[in-house]
Formats: sequence, structure tokens, C-alpha cells
Amino acid sequence: MKILIVGAGEVGRHLAKMLSSENQDIVLMDDDENRIKDLEDNYDLLTKVGLPTSIKDLEEAGVAETDLFIAVTPEESVNMTACMLATNLGAHQTLARIDNPEYLQPKNKDFFEKLGVAHLIYPEMLAAQEIAESLRTSWLRQRTSFCNEALTLLVIKVRENSEIINKEFSTGYFSHKKYRIVAIKRNNRTIIPTGSDMVLAGDIVYFITTNEYLEFVREQAGKSDFPIRNVMFMGGSRIAQKTIQILPSQTNVKILERDREKSFSLAEELNNTLIINCDGRNVELLKEEGIHDMDAFVAVTANSEANILACLAAKRLGVKKTIAEVENNDYIMLAESMDIGTVINKKMIAASYIYQLTLDADVLNVHNLSATDAEVVEFIATPGAKITKSKIKDLRLPDQVNIGGYVRNGVGYIVDGNTVIVPNDHVIVFCVSSAIRKMERFFN
Repeated sequence: MKILIVGAGEVGRHLAKMLSSENQDIVLMDDDENRIKDLEDNYDLLTKVGLPTSIKDLEEAGVAETDLFIAVTPEESVNMTACMLATNLGAHQTLARIDNPEYLQPKNKDFFEKLGVAHLIYPEMLAAQEIAESLRTSWLRQRTSFCNEALTLLVIKVRENSEIINKEFSTGYFSHKKYRIVAIKRNNRTIIPTGSDMVLAGDIVYFITTNEYLEFVREQAGKSDFPIRNVMFMGGSRIAQKTIQILPSQTNVKILERDREKSFSLAEELNNTLIINCDGRNVELLKEEGIHDMDAFVAVTANSEANILACLAAKRLGVKKTIAEVENNDYIMLAESMDIGTVINKKMIAASYIYQLTLDADVLNVHNLSATDAEVVEFIATPGAKITKSKIKDLRLPDQVNIGGYVRNGVGYIVDGNTVIVPNDHVIVFCVSSAIRKMERFFN
């Protein structure tokens, strides 16, 4: 597949690096040579200095032969214009990064397609949805739902009080079909469990289950539940604003924002939200603003280090749930090791969304798990696909792959070795990133 990416910012660079490792024909274009000069030497891709709205530059970059054109510059209008030009110059599919949620309304989809913009992505909105989902349930690090919550992925750090630790999978302890453990994160290593593996105290465990058994999972994981009513945000970023807009109306929210002018702007835009013009990194100030009364603390400034440190301070001051936006990939593992509850990385979330457009199989969702080199993929089994020909235990699946569950006629089920997938089932697959392409052939 020939892919042309315009915009070598955080999302564009991350996406280009990810796709270049899969033998895709990648061209990354930006109008600033400094942003792309190191990439061609270190990754299997081509770079071009050029303007995304220049017909001449797009033609020289090969837009006429492009299968997927991706515009992810910081400017929404530039991205939309670039996609329109690319479509008229011969690109087969286009995607634009936007920052206006109005464009995402279903009624506008046909309108933008006629203009030449086939897909839209709003990374800040995707990140906000992940934060809001994490705040729904106090005892989870991450929660991802599939097929209208027919199946749910739960990410939980288990400790010594958990019932599931120190039990080998081969003992049959986990054969109740109320949940399936699809992966374990231990010491920066992702483990797809086999019979001889076991969960240890301190592991981050990935469960697939149904809503019926959420309480069962919580009890087995040794977690206590508490309502999240009071939330403090450090930083009034767009992610913070979008998160607050989709939180339940009964949530009490405070925002700590350093910029005075931005504080006044936030006060006008966000109703029923207390805006405090101050530096949230100041521990004494956190105490003054009632950090001890908070159920959750969310740090979403542009500074990854500040977000991590602020969450650590909040933990020490008694806040049980913390969420940090960490855009520096080098710090994600560090944040996990420091016991930051949930780590959000908007460029990885956005890249996962875009990545599914490059797959040949029928894929509805690709969710990146920021603390692992892994994805959760929602495939649809097509008639005649290899996945439907045998029991799961006889399929000879690739290494580092675990099928967690499937949804049939709107009802979620946990799989076991004897499960047989039938056409049109939605199948939830947990796999390391490098195995997604290998799984495609089972669903085509």
C-alpha cells in the first residue's frame, strides 16, 4: 500500500515510524525540513519537503498513485484542503485531522465525502473519551468496550490481596468462562499467557469479560470500588475541556491553569467548573485547593514530566486515581513503573485509529494499549474465512496472539479452545503489534 502522510508533527511522525516497519510504501511530507531530515536515514520511508496545499508538491510526492492520503498537520483547514486536493489528484482514500467536533456528527459524513474527505480524526477527542471511560470505574486503569458494551477489556494492576495470583493457567482455575485473561504486563514485558504462566502480585492484567461479570472480576482482582465525584485537572488543554464536557453532570470539576488569560477563557466556556489560575505543580497549593477531597487527579498539560510528577504528588497526598497524559514515548514505561494509574498518549491512540484503514481484513476497531507493544483489534469474520473453519485450539494462530471473546447477534461470549467462530461474528483479538498483519489472513 502506498501511503502519503503530510504533517511531521507528533501524530505524523509516530504513524510513519509505525507503518514503515511493515513494508508499506511510505512518504512523509512537511514544509519544515528540520522535522523530517532524520527520518529517512533511520526508517524505511521517503521524505519530501513541500506544502500540503501545493498541487505541484503533492504531484511530486506521488499523490496520484496513493492508496491512503493522511493529512495530520496542526491546522484543520490545511488538512481539509489537502484531502480535497489529494482526492481530485487521484488519491484513493483520504483522512484529515480536525479540531472541530461538529464535523464528526454522522449527518456530516456524506457532505465531507463528496468534498473528498473520506475520514476524519480528532486525536484530542479520542484521548478525552479514553479519560472519561477510565473515570467511569474507580478500580480500573483502562476500560475499552466493544459492540455497544457486549464485551469489555479491563486493565487492572493486581496486588497481594488478589485471588488470581500464583495460579498456573493449566490448573483450570481460569476455565469458568466468566472472563479471559488475554495478557499480562510484567516489568515492561508483555506476556501472552500459556498453561505454565501465572499472574503475580504487581502485574498489570488484561481481562476480556461481559458487563454481567464486572463485579466478579473486581472481587477476584482484590479491588475496592468507590464513586468518582470530585475530579481535579491540571491544565486546561483541549483534552481537559473535551473530557469535562462528556463527564456525568454530577461530577464536580476543578481546573488548575497557569495561564491567566486562558483561565478567563475557560471560565466562559465551561459551565459548573471551578477554574483556578495557579501552578498545579506546587504541592502546597494542591493542598490549599483541596487535593485531599479529590477522588481523581488528571494531569493533561503539554509537559509529560510535569504530568507524571504532579500525579505522583497527588498519589502521596491521598488521591486514589490518577491519570497522566504522557506524549513522550520514553516516559510511558517510567510512568507505569511509578504506579501512575492511567497513562494517555493521544498520538498512539490516533495512530491506532488510522492504522485500521491500512488493513485488508474487515476491522471495526484497533485500540492501542499505551503501556504495551500490543493492540486490541475487533475483526469481523467473513463467510469462508479461515477463522471459521476449525475450533480455536486447532487454528495454529501466530505467536503472541490471544482471542479473548466474540460477539454474536449482539451478545458477548468468552472463548475457550473448543469455540468455533461463525461468519459475521465480531472477534476481539489481543496481539502484539507485529502480529496484526498475520491475523488478517484468518479473517479475509
